[in-house]
Amino acid sequence: MAKNLSTKELATFLGVNEKMVYSLVSEKGLPATKITGKWLFPQHLVEQWIETHTINFPEMKTALPSYQGLLILAGSNDLLLDKTLALFNTQEAGQIAVFGNLGSMGGLQALRRNLCHIATSHLLQDDEDEYNFDYALQVLKMMPAVVNFCRREQGLLVQRANPKNIGSVADLAQKGITIVNRSLGTGTRLLLDHELNRAGIRGEKVDGYLHEVQRHLDVGLEVLSGKADAGPGIRAVAEALGIGFISLRWERYDLMISKDRFFDEGIQRFLSLLHEKAFRELADATAGYDLQFSGRMVFRGNNGAEEKAQ
Repeated sequence: MAKNLSTKELATFLGVNEKMVYSLVSEKGLPATKITGKWLFPQHLVEQWIETHTINFPEMKTALPSYQGLLILAGSNDLLLDKTLALFNTQEAGQIAVFGNLGSMGGLQALRRNLCHIATSHLLQDDEDEYNFDYALQVLKMMPAVVNFCRREQGLLVQRANPKNIGSVADLAQKGITIVNRSLGTGTRLLLDHELNRAGIRGEKVDGYLHEVQRHLDVGLEVLSGKADAGPGIRAVAEALGIGFISLRWERYDLMISKDRFFDEGIQRFLSLLHEKAFRELADATAGYDLQFSGRMVFRGNNGAEEKAQ
């Protein structure tokens, strides 16, 4: 069983006073739960939270090797991306594309550490309009090239016919409703936390909030099996599994690429695929995607994806 820390133990672990622990819970989303009136902190989630919020990494002594037929992507997972990687590996003889499911922040951190060629990300900024730019600057210290992969519909996955009558994020705090969650550092978790905060709900008040899984599909399977009544995820999963979906917003899902590697052969091969008919057909067969700006550069500063994509 995972170890839980008391407030005093956590304060010692973090090297802060106990009052600061409560501030971190309320203001920074430090994972916590309350049992019989006492705060407890799952140590493995606290360690994950620390890693997610780490922004200063030592510079790598060696650069990512020159492209030799292996394209590495890391970050936020996506059903259409999975299909696109399979298409790439089928069409591009002698080329292999692989993906590391690390969450959006994990992808940016991997890009910073020269562990991947492309990071995939959908981190909503505080202005509730832009995505990824502020986080990229925070982690990478310089703006990468940003190419839109797609826009996709994000929301809540619920059981077929929605027997608990869940209509919004605010309903997740009702007695008798259990959710499944995504990991810290994922754009999906960030959106759920944002919506809970806007509804005036603390995450630890929601049954199942600390139960985390790694992929959108894993959330859907938990809901499909009846282990959870709801969980954050994309429409594509709901359609694939035949479960319910409550839309929260359309989001921008981008590819983040270091500018000094942008013209590498593997990266250009992958980006060119986004303009091909075969890729469009994959999206047409999958609900919840908009490819209007796929494969196009995205720039900071304008309002709305329609104006930012060039």
